[in-house]
Amino acid sequence: MAYDGTDFAGWATQSGQRTVAGVLDEALTTVFRTPVRLRAAGRTDAGVHATGQVAHADVPVEALPNAYSRSARPSEAEFRPLLRRLGRFLPSDVRILEIVRAPKDFDARFSALRRHYVYRLSTAPYGVEPQLARYVTAWPHDLDVAAMSAASRELLGLHDFAAFCRHRDGATTIRDLQRLDWARDGDLVTAQVTADAFCWSMVRSLVGAVLAVGEHRRSAAWCRELLTATARSSDFAAAPAHGLTLIQVDYPPDDQLGSRVLITRDLRSR
Repeated sequence: MAYDGTDFAGWATQSGQRTVAGVLDEALTTVFRTPVRLRAAGRTDAGVHATGQVAHADVPVEALPNAYSRSARPSEAEFRPLLRRLGRFLPSDVRILEIVRAPKDFDARFSALRRHYVYRLSTAPYGVEPQLARYVTAWPHDLDVAAMSAASRELLGLHDFAAFCRHRDGATTIRDLQRLDWARDGDLVTAQVTADAFCWSMVRSLVGAVLAVGEHRRSAAWCRELLTATARSSDFAAAPAHGLTLIQVDYPPDDQLGSRVLITRDLRSR
């Protein structure tokens, strides 16, 4: 699924707040005429976007016929009529792009191998062009992308990213950061960020710390030293949410889904 996170208070359902899960659950519940709850690969924060979010839902067998249009053509893919109906039910800032029957043992969150994010900034003196302003962060200072790339390499691998994560009771902050690359195309600066999983605010915090290096306010060594922290660091600010987009989630072959769930549910201690 895809969504523009600007007007959402994040993915997860919250009382009195407009959230992506809340909007989608309501639409699916209406269509299937039974309560439906989606569980996502990644619970994006308020203002964060997605073009490749993945979620699963358990739907009672007896409710499935409610998804089919009476005018459905026999040759149509099973859930094509449901996609059309949801296109009418859902607001314009969220779309379900594809629906399939999930294989045995699939879990959108715990079966995932890795998540891929993109963060975009513009260093243009005028800011960001209007049609991109909801998805690109205007950055008022020039950035040394080579220095940012060097600092990012210091963060790759399996580490405790406590300095970059907001605290959650009972949650580990040990993650395998597999990619943190930077590229410049004119005024547009883009980060590609991949890990097996991310803790709360981790991507924006990584970007925020590396931006401090890009402005020559901090060194690559300082970035590396953050990995020794045991709690969220106050030495830098997380980058603004609207520059961040979840673009893809990777999964193993179907016959490895169950074993992947067991690995993911095993709480890391190092």
